[in-house]
Amino acid sequence: MTRTMPHGGLGWVWIGPATLLFLGVMIVPLIMTFLLTFYSWSSTAGIVVGFSWANWAEVLGDPYFFTVLWRTLHYSTLATLIVLVVGVPEAIIIARMSKRWRGFCLLAIVGPLLVSVVARTLGWTLLFGGANGLVNQLLMQLGLIRYPLPFMFTSTGTIIALAHVLMPMMVLSVSASIQKINPQIENAARSLGAPYHVVMRRIILPQILPGILSGTLIVFAMAASSFATPAIIGGRRLKVATTLIYDEFTNTLNWPLGAVIAVLLLVGLLAIFVGCNALMARRDQGGAR
Repeated sequence: MTRTMPHGGLGWVWIGPATLLFLGVMIVPLIMTFLLTFYSWSSTAGIVVGFSWANWAEVLGDPYFFTVLWRTLHYSTLATLIVLVVGVPEAIIIARMSKRWRGFCLLAIVGPLLVSVVARTLGWTLLFGGANGLVNQLLMQLGLIRYPLPFMFTSTGTIIALAHVLMPMMVLSVSASIQKINPQIENAARSLGAPYHVVMRRIILPQILPGILSGTLIVFAMAASSFATPAIIGGRRLKVATTLIYDEFTNTLNWPLGAVIAVLLLVGLLAIFVGCNALMARRDQGGAR
C-alpha cells in the first residue's frame, strides 16, 4: 500500500496561517521601513511622502554616520571574538563533565537568560562603578593595576558587558554540536596513540565547526543590534547604530533618516550571514569530493 502526499490545498491550510503571520510581522514592516527611507522630513512639515535620495546621500556622505557604523562593527567584532575564545573551550569542558556537574554548569549559564538584559547590564554598572567599583578594587588588590581604570562610558566596558550578555548563546550552540559527536570516535583515536591536541584539531573541531559558526553569527548579529547594553554602559557619547536609530525616531523625529540607518544595519548583517553560509557550503562541497 503506497502513501500519497497530501493535496496541495490541504498543505496550504497548514502553512497558510504561519505564512500570513510571517508576512504581517516581518516582511511588511521591512518593506514599509525601506520605503520610508525615500521620504522627506522637515522640522515644520514632518514626514513628507515622496521619493528622494536625500536621506541616503546624507548618511553615506557624512563621516559622523560612518563613524557610528564603524563603531558598531568594531564593538560587535571584539565582543564576538571574546565570546568565541571563552565560550568554545567552556562548552567543550562542560561536555567532559559528569551529568550532575554538566547540568549544574549549563543551568548557571542559561540562568542569566531568564533575567532581563537591562537588569544584567545594570549589574555591570555596579561592578564597574568608577574607582570604587568591585572590578577596579579586585584588580588593584591582585596587583594587576595601580590606578583605577575607567570602564563606564568607554568602549572597553561596553565590549565586556556585551560579551557577558551574549556568552550563553555561544555555549549553547557549541554544546548542541558536541552532543552529536560519537564518543567512540574520539576513544578510537586516543587508543591508536593520537595526542589530545591532534584529536581536538582533527576530530572534534571539524565536527563542532557548524555549531561554532552558528554561535558566532548569532552573537555577532545580537551584538550589532543590541540596544540596552551600549546605551547604559556606553552612554550618550559612544553611539552605535541602534542608539542612533532610537534618537532619530524618538528625539529628532526624523524617521526617514533613522530608517536609512536601520536598513544599512540590516543589509550589513544579511551580507555577513550570506557570505558565511556560502563559505560553509563551499567547504561542504569540497569535503564531499
